[in-house]
Amino acid sequence: MSRKPELKGRAARFARLFPAGPRQAARTPFVLLVVLLLGGGLIGLLVLNSALSEGSFRMDDLQKDTKSLTDEQQALQRDIDSYSAPDALQRRARELGMVPGGDPAFLSPDGTVKGVPSPAAQQSLEDAPAAVRPPEAVLLSQTIEAPPSLATPTPSALSEPAGSPAPSAAPTQAIPETPGR
Repeated sequence: MSRKPELKGRAARFARLFPAGPRQAARTPFVLLVVLLLGGGLIGLLVLNSALSEGSFRMDDLQKDTKSLTDEQQALQRDIDSYSAPDALQRRARELGMVPGGDPAFLSPDGTVKGVPSPAAQQSLEDAPAAVRPPEAVLLSQTIEAPPSLATPTPSALSEPAGSPAPSAAPTQAIPETPGR
């Protein structure tokens, strides 16, 4: 016979706030809450794992692209280096009919000339390349057929003196200037 003592004052007011008897909380909402939290967590992990694996595949593709572009850039740089080498520049200049310059003379700010200039060496006709044209003109003349009247030399070109440069056998086409050059 356990009887609860009568509460007075402040204790009585607190006792009214709490239920009088021992009650059991409903288990169904709690179990549903736990199951939903666990299911949501598992689905979240699955989505996160999928996103990470997709990012990994994308990163692998980008690394392959970077490697191929780096290889291409290095090949192009090797080409540039080979074309800009001094011996390649000298060979190309000789193909175009250029000759080494003579001794230079320099002008000082006060107007006096320092050094004795000399003319460039003359190139003999045997050393001169026949009809050297820039690559753009060669490509253009290959794509556009010239009329037969332009391909034959004119009588005035045949009567030029021997010391003048030889006319080219094929006509050169004018190349339009592109903006930005």
